[in-house]
Amino acid sequence: MKLGTRARYAVMAMVDLARHDDAGPVPLAEIARRQEISLAYLEQLFAKLRHSGLVRSVRGPGGGYLLAHDRNDTRISDIILAVEEKIEAVRCKPGEAIGCRGDGGRCLTHDLWEELGRQIHLYLSSVSLGDVCERRVLGTSFAPQRAGVAAQAAQAAQAAQAE
Repeated sequence: MKLGTRARYAVMAMVDLARHDDAGPVPLAEIARRQEISLAYLEQLFAKLRHSGLVRSVRGPGGGYLLAHDRNDTRISDIILAVEEKIEAVRCKPGEAIGCRGDGGRCLTHDLWEELGRQIHLYLSSVSLGDVCERRVLGTSFAPQRAGVAAQAAQAAQAAQAE
């Protein structure tokens, strides 16, 4: 399962906004340039984000967008749902009696995929924009840095024991 372009681009743009809005409203053109996303596409996404109350717009010279809430209070799942992306791993609608097979029944792995969708939603609900901005989300992008930090911590512990 992978998230659609709307969800990925909306999250990328919101993280960019969260990292740059301390200096005031951020024009979409700047986000588009930094994230290599079409300005027209961002305008569509931000209309949905504004309608959902996640961002607010400032018109006129020096205008742009600001986060409507503190970045630590904005959940990644809220961004994805605001741009109308569903977080699910089954073909049929979760919780409905009609299943994903042509005869209306559920496939043998239905419950597995439905629970996976729930777990993904729970995880994305637990991660804030602040977590992403501050790199508090574990992944492999910064594995060499984390390995270096772990090695430094191990060396410090050894030095402390030697004393």
